[in-house]
Amino acid sequence: MFRFFIPLSLLIAVTCSVVRADSAADARFARLAERYVDEWPAFSPVGATQLGDHRFDGQLDQVSPEARARVAAFCREMLGELEAIDPNQLGRLDQVDLAMLRHALEGSLWRMESLQEWAWDPLGYTELAGDAVYGLVARDFAPEETRLARVADRLAEFPRLFEQVRATLDPARVPRIHAETAVKQNCGVLTVIEEMVEPRLDSLPAAQRAKLADAIAAARRAVETHQTWLESTLVPAAKGDFRLGRERFDRKLAFALEAPLSREDIGRIARAELDRVRGRMYEIAAGIHKKRHPEADVPTKPSKARQQEIIQACLEIGYEDVPARDEVVAAARKALETATEFVRRKDLVTIPPDPVEVILMPKFKQGVAVAYCDGPGPLDVGQKTFFAVAPLPEEWTDQQVKSFLREYNSRSIHELTIHEAMPGHFVQRAHANRCPGRLRALLGSGVYIEGWAMYTEEMMCQEGYLDGDPLFELGMLKWRLRSIANALLDQGVHVDGMTREEAMRLMVEDTFQEESEAAGKWVRAQLTSAQLSTYFVGYMEHARLRREAEAAWGDRFTLKTYHDRVLSFGAPPVQHVRALLLNEPIPGVKRRTRDRSS
Repeated sequence: MFRFFIPLSLLIAVTCSVVRADSAADARFARLAERYVDEWPAFSPVGATQLGDHRFDGQLDQVSPEARARVAAFCREMLGELEAIDPNQLGRLDQVDLAMLRHALEGSLWRMESLQEWAWDPLGYTELAGDAVYGLVARDFAPEETRLARVADRLAEFPRLFEQVRATLDPARVPRIHAETAVKQNCGVLTVIEEMVEPRLDSLPAAQRAKLADAIAAARRAVETHQTWLESTLVPAAKGDFRLGRERFDRKLAFALEAPLSREDIGRIARAELDRVRGRMYEIAAGIHKKRHPEADVPTKPSKARQQEIIQACLEIGYEDVPARDEVVAAARKALETATEFVRRKDLVTIPPDPVEVILMPKFKQGVAVAYCDGPGPLDVGQKTFFAVAPLPEEWTDQQVKSFLREYNSRSIHELTIHEAMPGHFVQRAHANRCPGRLRALLGSGVYIEGWAMYTEEMMCQEGYLDGDPLFELGMLKWRLRSIANALLDQGVHVDGMTREEAMRLMVEDTFQEESEAAGKWVRAQLTSAQLSTYFVGYMEHARLRREAEAAWGDRFTLKTYHDRVLSFGAPPVQHVRALLLNEPIPGVKRRTRDRSS
């Protein structure tokens, strides 16, 4: 999620640091951490609320040049103090913490000063406005009357916020696709107010009700004024290029991955994996096809055309079982029950006690992804997690609906649920919130997070989910192809000038995606950069780590022990997890005799 300020994950960073002052260097790092966690949240009150720090719930972010200058100065000061600390004098846990914090600070400065998304990406601001309200009302972290009072304070600041946004964005630099998506998302802010705030008005005392009603009216006018500006000024003037280009993409990718892989490495490995996974899909499909059509010609070494035909024919069998247009959320709820029961029965991982709810995705977040997992911040441990699923657009034709439901058929909804909730993102996030080494757990490497969710899809299949249904495995491998296509699409769009036609061919023909899914992913690839690569890279790193742990532990290896141990470190880059798990040197730091237990 884009912000002009340092990402929420960085706000979480030092909050999560394990502080055990065994030396002067440890003590110095501890003091730096304490100062950071005390001063940083004020730069982003909305981000602080998401974190679970509620000191600033009545304030709204500043998006002015002066605000950015203050953040940049703070980052530089923090980096200067970090540079004065020798990581070789720290224990292993703090070595990881320091490396992650430095990386995040450097990345944030680069994004603010070089990438400058604050000047050309309006989507971060629509999300900021929506989250300003949503983050206060979605979870019961305080009495409702208290939270609604803070909503009123923030809504009263909406006119100022949107004025700053219009002064900050440079229409000539804004890509048209970003401007058009902002037009669609902006009104979703009003939907949050109408659906989550206004129904609560009558429960308030008269004076507070009047104050909130006035703030709602002011906010509505501000959103509507901004909508007019988006439609009449921004969209017509939006002339920016959505492609980052080689230099900016490579730099952003390096910050996103925190892994020793270049864009060229990823492309080479992804293309090899594309062929390998398609080969495995053909093996499964051949078995299914032979049972249904004993007389059919199913060669051991098929031509690419025959391979395509057999795989597609078997995928079509899975497409016959789909939910109704208005039952996708209900199907996800049922899949969550099934997956939870399976994980518990097989004792695959410790399931946290936190509540999780499947919901319709709020309108201000729609238009980028089909689903997401929205977990509580690390200071709101135990609060509800939302597994959000986007509704099918009302304007879609019957053909578009059919295409979507084929892609998200009944088996695929199980796949989606494993990824987003059980035992994917929900389980990982809830474990990370409880990790005593919070920096490592909650700084939030996207590669670790998405890789874990991808890994659990394969793991559940290997353990016999849905009674070992080969059609489920075939669908799981199709989703693996999606992650491979994501990585190729990411660099293809932003560096290689990939056209829509080329992208659609990659997704529809090479990786068997439906037209509606591919069309949506083409939009997403234009709106985002570097994030689509995290799925594939993360899966490959987690799969490798699992193999290494099995080899190292031998007969002592059990899935639950392994999973709980990997999750216990939070969400640092996988290379740091490997070092902690297998007792290897922390990347970039020499092995020392004073290493602390990890």
